[in-house]
Amino acid sequence: MQVKIIVLLIYVAGMILIGYFSMKKTKTVGDFFLANRSLGPWVSAFAYGSSYFSAVLFIGYAGNIGWGFGLSSLWIVVGNTLIGSLLAWLVLARRTRLVTEEMQVMTMPEFLQVRYGSNFLKAFSALLIFVFLVPYSASVYMGLSYLFDVVMGIPYFYALLLIAGLTGVYLVMGGYLAVSITDFFQGSIMLGGAIFLIVYLVGRPEVGGWSQIVARLREVDPQLTRAVGPPGFWPLFGLVGLTSLGPWGLPQMVQKFYALKNEKIVYTATILATIFALICTFSAYLSGSLTHLFFDQLPQINGEPNPELLMPHLIAEVMPPAFSLIFLLLVFSASMSTLSSLVLVSSSAITIDLLPARFRDKSLPIMRVLCGVFIFFSLLIAFYRVTFIVNLMSISWGAVAGSFLAPYLYGLYWKGANRWGAISSMIAGLVVSLGFSWYYGFNSPLAPLWGSLAMLVPLVVLPVVSILTGGEEDVSLRIREKRAVGNTGN
Repeated sequence: MQVKIIVLLIYVAGMILIGYFSMKKTKTVGDFFLANRSLGPWVSAFAYGSSYFSAVLFIGYAGNIGWGFGLSSLWIVVGNTLIGSLLAWLVLARRTRLVTEEMQVMTMPEFLQVRYGSNFLKAFSALLIFVFLVPYSASVYMGLSYLFDVVMGIPYFYALLLIAGLTGVYLVMGGYLAVSITDFFQGSIMLGGAIFLIVYLVGRPEVGGWSQIVARLREVDPQLTRAVGPPGFWPLFGLVGLTSLGPWGLPQMVQKFYALKNEKIVYTATILATIFALICTFSAYLSGSLTHLFFDQLPQINGEPNPELLMPHLIAEVMPPAFSLIFLLLVFSASMSTLSSLVLVSSSAITIDLLPARFRDKSLPIMRVLCGVFIFFSLLIAFYRVTFIVNLMSISWGAVAGSFLAPYLYGLYWKGANRWGAISSMIAGLVVSLGFSWYYGFNSPLAPLWGSLAMLVPLVVLPVVSILTGGEEDVSLRIREKRAVGNTGN
């Protein structure tokens, strides 16, 4: 235990040092939020991947979904790799980098304001980001704290405070530059840990090697080896859709494209991000499926079965002691990257998008303060220890991605998209996500399906409403006006 604590302290000290040195290069809001648009392909790809996959993947999703769906959970691997990473980079990265630089915008709400000429869209989207990314952040805190509790013996509530404190310190100091530098090192740990995890588990006598996986799981329950696992097609479809298409509309993921050094690095970054996604998701979901071969029943918390504890118990009881530290750093790395991105995007929603112009000269210190406010609200939710991490994330992803995907995607590629179409699609996404979740219960196993529908419905609503209300608007004029304001320094 002493060795684990020493290594963890060294890791924490390294992150704080990166934050300190990054702070010296962070002088403006642009530096703090986008690292002055200077990131290369390796850092950009690893930043995308490590923000995409967090404790929710390795703790909540791997255990919960792997246990429930068996090998059919690997369909999520296919979706996350091909749609959430490869296609997302091919379709969005270069176009986003070029358009946002031309518009001179740094955030999703700013993009929507300039593209659609609507101050309402800017304010509404900023509030959505701040409100609905809080529960997502809380779900990440919860998953990571469960791991600290089981593997390190640090009580859940103290682990929460430790993680929140570290997030605040190095992010508030160095901003996105600190985040991107640590993402590269954290991503390397994630890849190495993910590979070792699955190779070791498959080699265990309980599994018997790659050729025996299907046979051993069939002995436990034949349904675990079917193309669609026991929960059924629609829950699986919802999970694949939510986790694969969701990143297309999440502001903290889209931000990675804003910060690219130039469009020339997109090809290399696309390949790296796709490989990263394949390794991490395959390791997580296959490991979750294999938990059936190591446990007869779900671990419990307060007398209730909790699949979110499967992976922590697997690491603590099955993996070699030395790996428990590696896995802790793996999940810690993934979660810190995700948390820092969430905090950064949420604080910018208030500072950059809602702050009156007279406060702009103080926007950097205000953004740093708001980072702390966002962390505080996330902690409040995490302290309640709700037992549905996956659903908590699903509701958040559905509400945010469902609101932004359509106006963002059509705004990049279709001149016919107008403000009424954008507003209607955002409201539709929000209503579908929250309406179904409220009607069927926030703990419903179909929560991911509602999140997927919240992204798909607006893709139909926006073009229909835009066509009915007159179609194309003069975007070029608004871009020229934005440039003129920026050049005058106002």
